[in-house]
Amino acid sequence: MPARATASATVSFGLVSIPTKIYAASKSQSVHFNMLHEKDKSRIKQQYVCSTCGEVVPRDETVKGYEYARGQYVVFTNEELQALEQKSDKTIEIEEFIPIQQVDPVYFEKSQLLGPDKGGHKAYALLRRAMEESGRVALGRFSTRGKQQLVLIRPTADGLMLHGLYYADEVRSFDDIDSGDDAAIKEGELELAQQLIDQLTNDRFEPARYEDEYRQAVLEMVDRKVAGEEVVMAPQGEEREQIIDLVAALKKSLADGDDGKQRAKAGPAKVEPGRRGRSRKRA
Repeated sequence: MPARATASATVSFGLVSIPTKIYAASKSQSVHFNMLHEKDKSRIKQQYVCSTCGEVVPRDETVKGYEYARGQYVVFTNEELQALEQKSDKTIEIEEFIPIQQVDPVYFEKSQLLGPDKGGHKAYALLRRAMEESGRVALGRFSTRGKQQLVLIRPTADGLMLHGLYYADEVRSFDDIDSGDDAAIKEGELELAQQLIDQLTNDRFEPARYEDEYRQAVLEMVDRKVAGEEVVMAPQGEEREQIIDLVAALKKSLADGDDGKQRAKAGPAKVEPGRRGRSRKRA
C-alpha cells in the first residue's frame, strides 16, 4: 500500500520554493497493553479528577495552567494562547547549510520522509543532488501548528529526510552528571579493549540482524493463549558473572567472542518451526 502523507510543506531557500509532502519514516512495533477491570475484563476509562475536591471534572470545565512555583499556576485562556501562536504557513525556511558531521545525534528528536509534491519534482531533485555533492545538510525552521520547529533536511540516495531537532537548551550535557574522576588507563588494558572492539566490528549497519525479542515472546504467548494452550513460564536465565578485574573481564570477553565465531561457522542452531522470528502487527 502506498504511503500516505501526514502533512504538506513548502521548502524555501533564497527565491526557490519547493512544494513537498511529509511522510512518517518509522512506526513503532512495540507491544501495547490495555488496562482492564480484573473482575469482568472490560476496558477501564480514564477520567480527570480534581486533586483538591476529588470531583470528576468534564473536559469542557478544564483550563490550561503553567506551574511557575510548586502548587502555584498562571492560568491561560484559549484566546491568550492563540494570540501567542506564530504564523502556520507550513513553510520550511532554510537558514543555512552545514556539514552533517557537525550535528550531534543527541539533537535528533524525530525523523520523517520528505517527498516532492505536484510541480516540485525537478527543484526537489536539484536540491537533493546539490546537497549530496556539497556534503552539506540544511538547517531551518518549520512553521506549523502555531509554532516554529527547528529542523534539518538531509539528502539520501533515495530522497530527502526531514529531522526535527531539539533546541540547545533542551539538550543536557555531562556537566549535569557525575562522570567520576579521570581514571589512569594502562597500555595493556587499552590494547585489550581495542582488540575486543576489532572483534565486534562490522563494516555496515545491518538493523535487520536485530529483533525485539520481548515483542516476539509476547506475541507468541498471545497466540498460545488465544489457541487455549497451557502456558508454562520458562525459568529465568542465570545472572551474568560479575568480574571485577578489568583485564580479566576483557580477556574473558575476547575468549567468548572467539567461541561465538566458531559456533557461527558451524551453522545456526535449529529452532522450533513457526515459533521464532514471527512478525505480527498489533496496536
